[in-house]
Amino acid sequence: MTPHIPSSNPAEGNVKQQGTLRLTSPAFKNGESIPEKYGYTRQNVNPPLQIEGIPRGVHSLVLIMDDPDALEPAGKIWDHWLVWNIPPTVYKIPEGWHPTDATQGTNDFGKIGYGGPHPPDKKHTYLFKLYALDTLLELPSSSTKKEVGGAMNRHILAQTQLAGTFTPI
Repeated sequence: MTPHIPSSNPAEGNVKQQGTLRLTSPAFKNGESIPEKYGYTRQNVNPPLQIEGIPRGVHSLVLIMDDPDALEPAGKIWDHWLVWNIPPTVYKIPEGWHPTDATQGTNDFGKIGYGGPHPPDKKHTYLFKLYALDTLLELPSSSTKKEVGGAMNRHILAQTQLAGTFTPI
């Protein structure tokens, strides 16, 4: 399958559905509220996720969670979770996942792994973006979303996103 999603950095902004790839969560429905326990000041564990429709020819998956509503209070889109080189045989990401067969990057809290929702001002929408790639990414865990996006450019076979909201506690 030939990659077909042109962009200078596909990790930025909303993801338009491309292909059969789907991302859902048994903890919340698309566009609905993310349960409090997944918040940064609560249990700070990732919600469970389910992956469907991985196309043929995929060598790895990339998962990015960010908060575009943070642009106003933080001056940037806040990166909460970066995971790449997820094997295409992974169909379920359990709550509190600590992958041993994928690489987690540094979030904007300065920590490797998941950093839960923590809006400083009002209800924010959080995007869980999933990409199916025709390659593995040769990147260190110190890589940023911009670097991950640049490395996966021209390698995306399918993409999808799941949105959830979170209100300050």
